[in-house]
Amino acid sequence: MKIQQIHHVAYRCKDAKETVDFYTKYLNMDFMLAISEDRVPSTKEPDPYMHLFLDAGKGNILAFFELPNSPEMGRDENTPQWVQHIAFQLEDEEALMQAKTDLEAAGIEVLGPTDHGIIKSIYLFDPNGHRLELTTVTATDDQLKKLDEVKWEMLDEWTKSKSTVKKADWLHASEFSK
Repeated sequence: MKIQQIHHVAYRCKDAKETVDFYTKYLNMDFMLAISEDRVPSTKEPDPYMHLFLDAGKGNILAFFELPNSPEMGRDENTPQWVQHIAFQLEDEEALMQAKTDLEAAGIEVLGPTDHGIIKSIYLFDPNGHRLELTTVTATDDQLKKLDEVKWEMLDEWTKSKSTVKKADWLHASEFSK
C-alpha cells in the first residue's frame, strides 16, 4: 500500500454556518460540499450530523462535523493548546504579512509572526476554538538537507532518552540566546 495523499482531515465545529462563513470569508476557501444524515454510515448509529467540506487548495480538503445531539465540544485538556492546530501554507512572506494585516483589520487576534528558522508563521483561532497557523516556507536547500541528514538519528535519540535532542538547535539559536 502507498498513500497517495490526505483526502480530508475532519474536525468538529460548534456551528456549521459560522464555520463555513469564517473559512470562506477570512481564509478564502471554497465551500465544496455539505452532507447531512440521521445515521452514521460506518457504524449505523442514530446521530444526526452536518458534514462540511472546504477546499484548502491543491487537493487538500478540510472537513467539519456539527453534532447537535452530542455534549458540547471541548479540547484535549491534557495537551497544550499550541500543540493541536491546523497549519495552512501561504505563498511567501508578503502574503503572510498581508494575511496578518487583513485578519487584524477584521478584528481577529493574531499572534506572530514567529520565525521558526525554516518557516515563518502567524497564529489565530477559528470560531470553534481550533488553533490555526498560517505559514510560509523560508528554508534554504542547505537547511533542509541538514535537517534531513539528522532526522533518523534525532528520532532514535529521542526514543531512547525522551529528552531534547540538540542536532537541530540552530533553528532557534539566535532567538533563544537573546
